[in-house]
Amino acid sequence: MTPTDTTTPASAPAAATVSHPAAPASHPAPHVTHRVTNQPPEREGVNEYLDHPVLREAVHAYGGAWGEERLVAVGALVGSGDFQRAAELANVHEPVLRTHDRRGNRVDEVEYHPAYHEVIGAAVAHGAHTSAWAEPGPGANVVRGAVFSLFAQVEPGHACPVSMTHAAVPSLRHAPGLAAVWEPRLLSRGYDGALAAPGTKPGALVGMAMTEKQGGSDVRANATTAVPAGAGGAYLLTGHKWFCSAPMSDAFLVLAQVPGETARGGDAAPSCFLVPRVLEDGTRNVFRIQRLKEKLGNRSNASSEIELDGTVGFLVGEPGRGVRTIIEMVSRTRLDCVHGSAAGMRQAVTEALWHARHRSAFGAALVDQPAMTAVLADLALESEAATLTSVRLAAAHDGESEHDRAFRRLATAVSKYWVCKRGPHHAYEAMECLGGNGYTEAFPLARRYREQPVMAIWEGSGNVIALDVLRAMGREPESVAAFEAELGTTAGAHHLLDAHVARTRRLLAEVAASDAGAQQAQARRVVESLALALQASLVVRHAPSATADAFVAARLGEDRGHGYGVLPRGTDAHAILARHAGA
Repeated sequence: MTPTDTTTPASAPAAATVSHPAAPASHPAPHVTHRVTNQPPEREGVNEYLDHPVLREAVHAYGGAWGEERLVAVGALVGSGDFQRAAELANVHEPVLRTHDRRGNRVDEVEYHPAYHEVIGAAVAHGAHTSAWAEPGPGANVVRGAVFSLFAQVEPGHACPVSMTHAAVPSLRHAPGLAAVWEPRLLSRGYDGALAAPGTKPGALVGMAMTEKQGGSDVRANATTAVPAGAGGAYLLTGHKWFCSAPMSDAFLVLAQVPGETARGGDAAPSCFLVPRVLEDGTRNVFRIQRLKEKLGNRSNASSEIELDGTVGFLVGEPGRGVRTIIEMVSRTRLDCVHGSAAGMRQAVTEALWHARHRSAFGAALVDQPAMTAVLADLALESEAATLTSVRLAAAHDGESEHDRAFRRLATAVSKYWVCKRGPHHAYEAMECLGGNGYTEAFPLARRYREQPVMAIWEGSGNVIALDVLRAMGREPESVAAFEAELGTTAGAHHLLDAHVARTRRLLAEVAASDAGAQQAQARRVVESLALALQASLVVRHAPSATADAFVAARLGEDRGHGYGVLPRGTDAHAILARHAGA
């Protein structure tokens, strides 16, 4: 039958007559089974600086008002949806190690997702790395610390090489010739993630490779050796480093033993070296990346094991004085650990508050449920105290008086211990505020919970820091005097704070009179008492009375609990949260 044939074949049955109802005027609407309700909108298009009055007020109080325009711009950038998505992509697509090219040549390169380069490029462009050195003066470290914190609040992994670059500057200045060549590169606002000869790319980032398998925090036990290799302070280094963070940095500060160099008493004494990835003539230095570490968090940033085999390095500082050469670098990176932990607390508070304000349960918004209000207010108190601590420490690094140096020597270690240790529990409690959403990787608090412990471990874990505090107290009594002078600024302002300061002084006297073993056993108690005294003093000085009274009572009073949300009776939780209204 042709397509136009309308006849019926003789063998076909007769067609049945079927009647059809009249077509409806319109088609029926589909049945909707999935409507999203009672879920918060996306928190994007915000200004993380303007919405953070605690940080803003502290920046102004400590000499950083001149950086307002820069901070407003950074706050808008990191609060944008595009930046948040870049932060997520940088963590989802983790760095990948390529030891060899397809022809078998050793390349030792780490490939990052473009989003990571976007994030770190923006941080460098806004001076999160070295603006305090490029623009010295009152408030320089305060503004730089605030910029660093705003970037770290949204994407913390990139902050590692940014921090190390900032901290490397004072160490490099122990070698004026090297500093003349490298410091301008470190101060540059340009960024290019590719390996290239120095001077052929904008800017440079510096990493560190200190610890080894057998030594860990005991860097004097390092076994890497360095032998002289001619004029110009060049040496050839051979050894293995157990932790080398950000291995695609342009250069690294490395500790190695120079044969014949010993410390007083005959112990081994490492020296400090600058190891470039690419030498001035374009030759790649020997820098074998053995593997990348599989870490709990800090996933966007690569950490690695490396091997040096006749690797060219340049002496920084005096031979056998490597630890003293890097001591200022250690202080600066510890400060950034405080900045990073405080930034993480701020992110946790903003996410928890945003969820609670836009989510209802049992007939009311979560934020208005008294039990949730108490938890949120307590998280906000912790965040506020950490923020004030971080900015006060930054201001101490702006000053160069004997008092400033003495205060920051002790206060940086004390704060690094306490603020960083408070970070993981704070992130967990905020994550719980979001319920199941908080536990998923689609929301940033799971990532934050995994990130916070690195600040407590890096640059000295708890016992290392606590023992360092004891060392400072014993060898540098002026640091204790400077710390006590800081607490004296709020003497008489709050009876609970006065009582705690008095107890702390008695504890310090008891510990000072004890033997070494007893001192170590009490080290953590000493640090905790000092840290809470400092935080309470800062909150009393800078926060509204409702916030100050609640913090002091919750942390120092008799009517206090052990977990977040156990606030003293009569606490005005809504007044505390009003200070974080922009969250």
